Amino acid sequence: MANRRNFLFKSTVSLLTLSLPQAGFSFSKARLAPEFTVSLDVVAKLFDGKQCWVHPRAGTVNGSKEVVMTMSTLDLEGSDVFKGMYQIKSKDGGKTWTKPQKSDSLAPRMETIAGVERPVAAADFWPKWHKKSGVLLGTGHTIVYTPDWKVDHPRPRHTSYSVYDPKNEEWMPWMKLEMPEGEELSSSGAGCVQRVDLEDGSILLPVYYTPPGKKSRVAVCLCSFDGKKLQFEKIGNSLWVDNDSRGLHEPSLMEFGGKYFLTIRNDLQGYITTSEDGLHYDAIKPWTFDDGSPLGNYNTQQHWVRHSDALFLVYTRRGADNDHVFRHRAPLFMAEVDTVKLAVIRDTEVALVPERGARLGNFGVTEISPKETWVTVSEWMQPEGVEKYGSDGSVYVAKINWEKRNKLFGK
Repeated sequence: MANRRNFLFKSTVSLLTLSLPQAGFSFSKARLAPEFTVSLDVVAKLFDGKQCWVHPRAGTVNGSKEVVMTMSTLDLEGSDVFKGMYQIKSKDGGKTWTKPQKSDSLAPRMETIAGVERPVAAADFWPKWHKKSGVLLGTGHTIVYTPDWKVDHPRPRHTSYSVYDPKNEEWMPWMKLEMPEGEELSSSGAGCVQRVDLEDGSILLPVYYTPPGKKSRVAVCLCSFDGKKLQFEKIGNSLWVDNDSRGLHEPSLMEFGGKYFLTIRNDLQGYITTSEDGLHYDAIKPWTFDDGSPLGNYNTQQHWVRHSDALFLVYTRRGADNDHVFRHRAPLFMAEVDTVKLAVIRDTEVALVPERGARLGNFGVTEISPKETWVTVSEWMQPEGVEKYGSDGSVYVAKINWEKRNKLFGK
């Protein structure tokens, strides 16, 4: 049974107070009251000094109350060492969950690369229901390791994907998306990205890739999908930066109001851009608050939460009494986006998941129904000692309930 912590946002407009003493977190600041409520569940936990859970992301099955969440183990002695992917399931809309079960079909496998047998893992996975074909499709990327499980450099990567078999309650063996021949896209992947599925079943899949001798870039691919095979069709314009960083990474895409919004990770600051057709994007701009000040997000992901009448960004940032957190990756915030200014509306910011020392930068978003959206995240128990602030390797499901907003706006 999930360990359930509920908290309700105040309905007054003058002062919003969030208090989670059990989680070792408190935050009080003048804010506009959000028109939603949030409940916070702990659905799994792992921290034994050797491993913890990372990348928990969930997908619904056929619009039912069945939800499948995947997550990977992280070896705490290394960097980005993912030796196994697991799944947990709920058949009652997240009220109860199974225990984590290892997925053999999503496990790392040995491949011969440059004449050497190396482990290759499918990682940074994101399941999402594909309405047109009626299957749960997960996408991510591959990580190639040295024989002794160190991340290989430079990192050759491919987009990995798998389809869930609900009859056997297991994933099909993961496959690689075939990209056009040539060096430009030879190392590209869709790790930790939100995709957009179009009405005709085609998929807008953001990727980041590293051309030989250049920094990482971002683009959106148009792919076809027949319920079994994901196939590359074409790619949009390339986006990049010339600042002192490794380039652009982990893009996430959302359609809202007939427009496409792309948020992008960079070492120094997060970026935002938009598109009319989903493939060709304007010049990127740094994320800011609506008053023009920097958002403070850097070197980690941002993802989208969409409601019928508003678009929200979920992110981490500096300036939240969190200098002790690795790259300021906690707490996990959500705020409404001004879709004209392309800025975060400061007065709508709330903390979805509390800061307890561990980072929360790798997370997922699941649209459960018009009434509910989930944000899923785990406490990443690196570097050593983060547990002294209260973290214990919890896997959280932050359930955003929109019923209050739906009534307010007549939805």
